[in-house]
This record gives sequence, structure tokens and C-alpha cells, in this order.
Amino acid sequence: MLILEVLIEYGTASLNRPFSYAYLGDLSIFKGVRVLVPFANKRIIGFVNRVYKVSENLEEYKRKVGFEVKEIISVIDEKPLFNDELLELANKISAYYLCSLISVYQTMLPPSLKPKISSLSKPKIAYELMVEIINDSTLDLTPKQTSLLLELKSLNKPIKKNTIKTTALKGLIEKKRVRVFKQEITRFQLEDIEYEEEKKLNEEQSEAAKQILESNDKVFLLEGVTGSGKTEVYLHVAKEVLNRGQSVLMLVPEIALTAKTIRQFQARFKNLAVLHSELSDGEKYDEYRRIAKGEVNLVIGARSAIFAPLKNLGLIIIDEEHSETYKQDNAPFYHVNKVSLMRSEICNCKVVFGSATPSLETRVRAMRGIYHHLRLTRRINNQDLPHTEIVDMVNSKNIDRESVIFSKILREKIKDRLQKKEQVILLVNRRGYFTYISCRKCGHVIKCPECDIPLTYHHQEQILKCHHCGYEKEMIEECPKCHSPYLSKTGFGTERVEKEVARLFPDAKCARLDSDVGRLKNNIKRILDEFSEQKIDILIGTQMIAKGHDFENVTLVGVVLADLTLALPSYRAGEKTFALITQAIGRAGRKDKVGEAIIQTNNPTNYAIYASSTQDYERFFNEEMIRRKLHQDPPFTYLTLLTLSAVKEDILMERVYDVISFLEVKFENKKVLIVGPSEPFILCLNGRYRRNLLLKYKIEKEVKTVLEELNEIISKRSDCTLSINIDPYDDY
Repeated sequence: MLILEVLIEYGTASLNRPFSYAYLGDLSIFKGVRVLVPFANKRIIGFVNRVYKVSENLEEYKRKVGFEVKEIISVIDEKPLFNDELLELANKISAYYLCSLISVYQTMLPPSLKPKISSLSKPKIAYELMVEIINDSTLDLTPKQTSLLLELKSLNKPIKKNTIKTTALKGLIEKKRVRVFKQEITRFQLEDIEYEEEKKLNEEQSEAAKQILESNDKVFLLEGVTGSGKTEVYLHVAKEVLNRGQSVLMLVPEIALTAKTIRQFQARFKNLAVLHSELSDGEKYDEYRRIAKGEVNLVIGARSAIFAPLKNLGLIIIDEEHSETYKQDNAPFYHVNKVSLMRSEICNCKVVFGSATPSLETRVRAMRGIYHHLRLTRRINNQDLPHTEIVDMVNSKNIDRESVIFSKILREKIKDRLQKKEQVILLVNRRGYFTYISCRKCGHVIKCPECDIPLTYHHQEQILKCHHCGYEKEMIEECPKCHSPYLSKTGFGTERVEKEVARLFPDAKCARLDSDVGRLKNNIKRILDEFSEQKIDILIGTQMIAKGHDFENVTLVGVVLADLTLALPSYRAGEKTFALITQAIGRAGRKDKVGEAIIQTNNPTNYAIYASSTQDYERFFNEEMIRRKLHQDPPFTYLTLLTLSAVKEDILMERVYDVISFLEVKFENKKVLIVGPSEPFILCLNGRYRRNLLLKYKIEKEVKTVLEELNEIISKRSDCTLSINIDPYDDY
């Protein structure tokens, strides 16, 4: 009899331990396969973490161990879902981020393979019926059967059964001239891309590629101004690594960038796989299996692609490494940059972080020699960086009654570009039409009942929407509190800007690109393709349009709401603002036309906005480092964000102060600062009240030991939950 130590699919801290089950069958069972098991009167999925054989029968074994041991219901997988490298990676992630191992496995696998009961109903291998000749003799065939047989023979390959419309096929099958068989199909198909010759690298690019390939260092920061040709360096290095028989993993931060990156790599390398959230569950399953079987050696994808089961991994590239999308915002709270370093240690592969605006943590490590620092200081075509003008929207001279959204100079510049048949990008890093709806009579703000934050009005769908939990309701006609019909609509987002552009420039073809538009499959790719083909004059969008794109006819970028990210209650507010504006400005003047940018702001003297206008990373870095040191924020300290939640607010506050007392005792005589309790940006989420505690410290090990103990204590309570976010991207 085999005893299986099984991790069940529930990732809560209280169940984060293996449960013993018996297997009495004769199949071979391996660590890393899923099994169907009984648990608390339910059938759930378990992940086998250990297998060992015992000599006793089941009843004898129960008496020996002194507790109930149930049999598994069935074995789901024939082979382990992970190789040894990925199992080791999962253990490292679980240990570092203090999260359950099963939650890591669930994050690493596509929906059809996750250790969750829902995976059983997800798509599996897809087949189509094929027809092939097994005997080409025409004896005793009817004329129609003979004609079909000869036609099939001329093709000299199997064909799809559903393409044969004649009834003669049935006779050929009965007379054993042809056979019908099932052939596995791949649901995701890349477009055919014309092969592109490798471009010659300039001196800076060539030196960077040489250092990555030949240096004994493992981790590199490739810092290059916008338009300096970082992607061409990636392509060159990837080619050499593939030629050595190793595999390559290329990550991009946004789905909007994936299609462009795929085309660039597909033009050089034909054998690649794609992993990102816009793929259907069936497409993810097919791509994952192709990678696991070793059919491809190059993978391109967004955040979760870091777990692609590539063999003999030689290179990981993290493009736009500063992007916040590389940090998972729910458990396990992993960051791609950290996981890539873990994987590099396990696989002995190289990691390249690329950015025009590196995160401060990455830049500091490069300056200290922990990472090999490489620089690209000029654009490929030696084109000047865009000329940029900051427009103070508080100054009444810059605005008029024609528009409250666009300054006079931005309107003039847009009109000029349209006359020249050039293209414009307008960055508005907020979705929706109006930011919030309130009552002019009683002041009541219409909020999400789950999250207690203002609902955003979406004009096209006539709905009010929560951008955090997804709650939606129809647009209201009166105040729900005092029933007044006088409602005030405040603020603006991409949808309202789109309508304003249509009003001011009725002859221009404009399009909007944000996550609302991107919900429809292939919408992002379609819009970007049309803009690239110059079928669209003005592209309005959120940060999706700010990074990595290369549109040769874009000569003007307008940053409509430059202050938005500055208002965030985060120590990274300045960094986010600088990176976003710098990246957006970099979309202008990419080829032989001069680029220009207009930054509209209510805070023109802010250091982040001013430095971004001149693309002066050094100035921003020096100013920001002074602020970070003053407040002891990363990279000068480590952070951990503790979020406690409960259904009842009074109970929550009791538990919060219990935790503070516990931490104060444990951290006595240790240099750990406890900040809080504070109210999160979203005070109430999904019907649960929340409070934050922020820990600042310089020695990781002693803090994590205490947090493990705290997590175990809280897991035994039923009236509150604890979320531990190691290295949070934000502190709110």
C-alpha cells in the first residue's frame, strides 16, 4: 500500500500542511501529480507532495498512526506536472513570500492543470478527425468513390474529414480504402510573419550584447533611453543563446506589448510559444504542453510566463523591468524580478533587466556592482529626444472655454499634426467618463457597496463601475440618499477624452485603448495594428500605450493628466509619475520625424514631472534617493505590508492591536519600525473591513521568523484573516 502526502487545493494558512491518503491500486504514483480526494464531505483536488510505501494494510496502518486515513478517489495525471527545477522554484517562492505551497502551484499552472476542482471542467487536448488512404486500389469502387480516392491520393497527405462533403467517403471507409483517425490540434496559431534579416548593431548595442554573452556575470541591467534599440540587443543575444542549444524566456509587462514583441521575435525565430492572459484556457493548455514537451525553445509572455516549463533555460529577459505589472497583487505576492533571480540560481541562466527608467532598487544594485550595468545613451537613428513643453493648467492663460480638458497649445499642436497627416498619442491614465458621481443637494457620493470607493461612470454602457472589484450597476437618475435629481459628475477618464476629441476634431479618426476596450479578445492587437497602419489619427489610452511601442508616424504625445499618479498615497508616486511620462514621451519622433510632447499638469514644478520632461533620469534618481533615504523607504530598507481583514470593524481593530502588541514584544531590541495601523486605499473590499501595518527593517531573516509565527497564530482564528505582502510595490 502507498501513502500519499497530499496538499489540498485550499490555500488558507490553517490548511497549509500535507494530509495523508492511501492508494491501494497498482498505478505508479509520482510526486507532482494531482489526485481526486475526499475532504470534509467534498471531492477536491490534491497535489501529491510525497509518496512512500508501507507494509501494513489500511486498517492496520490506521491503528498504527492513530488517525483516520482515507483512500484517494482517483489519479488524475500520469506524469508529474513539474520537473525538479520548477518544484525547487515553487519551494523558494513559498519560503520567501511566506505563502502556501499549493497557492504557488496554482499560480504556476494553466487553468486546465491547476490543482483545483475547477480544472476538471477546463479544456483538455483538442482533436480533429482526419482522413488518409490505406489502400489506393480502385477495384469495385463506384465512379464517385474512385474520383474521391484519386483526389485524396493526389494530395499525398491526410486531410480534415469535415472538408469532404461527398457521401462517397462512407463507402471508402466501409471498403477499407481510407481510415479516419484523430489528430491533436493546437488552438492557438500565430500569424505568418515574413522573415526579417538581422539588423546591424551600432557600437553601444554591440558592446552590450557582447558583455551579456561573454561576461561571467549572471544578472545585467540594460539601461537605454527610449528608442535606443534595446529590443534589437535582446534579439541578437537570444539568437546566440538558442544557437548554443539553450532556451530563452522573454517577458513583457503589458498584453498590449505582447503582440508587437511576438512579431519582432517571430520575424527572426519561427519556433516559439506564447503565454499571456488574453489566450483562452484551451490555448493556454496547448501552449503550456508544447513547452513542457520540449517542442519550443523560446517563450514570450506576460507575468505568469516566468513559470514556463522550458528545459535547459539559458536566458531570461525582463523588458520594462520597472513596471508595476510584474508584481502580483494577490497571494502569492510574487514579483517577476525576484522570481527570475531565483530561477537563475536554480538553472544557472543569465537574466537581463531592460528599461529606460529602471526601478530605484535595480539601479542601485547595478551601481553597487551586484548587477552588470550596461547603457545605451542615444537613439538608434541619432534622432534628438522629443522637444517637451510643460503646460500649467492652473494658469488661466493656458485654457479657455473651448475645452476644460485640453489646453490651447495642445489643441493647436493636435490640429497641426492632423494637417500634416501625422499621428498623435494622448495619455490619460484613468478609465471611464466621469471619475465619480455625487449629489449636489446632500453631497452623497455614489460608492461601491463592497469596496466603499467612488464608482466611475462609463458613458457608452451607461453604467457605474468599481475598478477594483468589478461591481457594476446601471446609471442612476436620482440620489439614493435624499432622492434629489441633481447629480454632479466630476473628473474625467479615457472615455470622456475620446468624446472630447471627437467634438474638437470631428474629421479625425480616433480610437481608445484601455482595459475596458481590451476585454474583447484581440481588440488590443486590432487597434494597435490599425494605428500602426495609420488608419487611426489619434490614439487615446492609459499606460497600455505608453511603453515599448514604435510608431514611426507619431510626432506628438500629449500627457493629459500628468498629476494623477502623484496623488497616490505611495512612496513610489514620484517614480511612477516619472516612468510613465518618460515612457509616453518616448513614443514621439521614433524615426526620421521630429517628436514633440505636451505635459499638462497642475504641478509644473514637481521634480518628477520636470525631470521626465527632459528625460533626465539622473536628476530624478538623485532627487528621489534623497527622499527615500529621508523616509527610510526602499532601497534603504525592506518592507512588508500586513493587511488584516474582518467582517466586523470593531473585531478587526481588536485584532490589529493584538498584532501590534505581539510584534512589539518580538521586535524588542531589533531595528524594526512598525507603521500603523492605517486605512488602506480601499478601506472595505468584498464586504470585509481592512487595516494595514507596514514593517520597515534591514535584516530579513529575523523578521520572517516572527511573521511565520504570527501567521500560524492568526490562521487559528476564525474572526479575521492576515495577508502578508513581502516587498510590496506600494505601501498602502
